[in-house]
Amino acid sequence: MANPTETPRNEGEGNRTAAKQYNDAQRKFVESGKVEPAAKDAEHALDTDEAEELKRAEEKGRSHARPHEQEREI
Repeated sequence: MANPTETPRNEGEGNRTAAKQYNDAQRKFVESGKVEPAAKDAEHALDTDEAEELKRAEEKGRSHARPHEQEREI
């Protein structure tokens, strides 16, 4: 691990350190066996009062997407 007193190095676009941390965390989550329960929870949320809030959040996220990605079905 880097020395915490040092200024973090700016890796710019394509930050390999952040990408590795993200990929490691995703791999750990998948290997934990928590994906299926999380997917079921998300599916259930679509059938509750939370559905409208989720739809608004999705629309807000899509509003920041590139035009060709705004139409993509999830």
